[in-house]
Amino acid sequence: MVLPDLFNQYIKSLKEAIAEIDFTVLEQIVDVLQEAQENARQVFLFGNGGSAATASHLACDLAKMTAVPGKPRLRAISLTDNVAMMTAIANDISYGDIFVEQMSALWNQGDLAIGISASGNSPNVLKAIEYAKNHGGKTIGFSGFGGGKLAKIADFNITFSSSNYGVVEDMHLVLTHLISQAFRQWL
Repeated sequence: MVLPDLFNQYIKSLKEAIAEIDFTVLEQIVDVLQEAQENARQVFLFGNGGSAATASHLACDLAKMTAVPGKPRLRAISLTDNVAMMTAIANDISYGDIFVEQMSALWNQGDLAIGISASGNSPNVLKAIEYAKNHGGKTIGFSGFGGGKLAKIADFNITFSSSNYGVVEDMHLVLTHLISQAFRQWL
């Protein structure tokens, strides 16, 4: 049967991807997020497809986990959660602007943007990262497929070499949970 071979190869690919996590960069990302929390900065998260779900998941985890008495909450906002807004912008302006348009209404200098793109080349993610950089923000990228353009422009980026969307999206969720666990320890 072919399935056991497929399953074994997929697990092997996940193990290889786990070994690629740059813990130095991951620690820097946690530090930047903690700094954002301490300084009442906003964190905007975005991506397409499975990456949109990961952006929503990480925003939820960060906002919920920082709801601790005596500590400031992290203002984590997923730009993938308002379908009405996204489709209005896509229809009236362009799909390439669905994140930039939302950010421009809320952005303050010093805020943080987290772009998630399996390929690293999603035009609307890249445009939002560029917006953040051009407006005094710090940027984080999660990418796969060797990084794409996102790896080159984000201030902090974790890239996986896999070109399997499932493996890359799984690893982005691993990053989400590693960051969340780090916050849990910090609080």
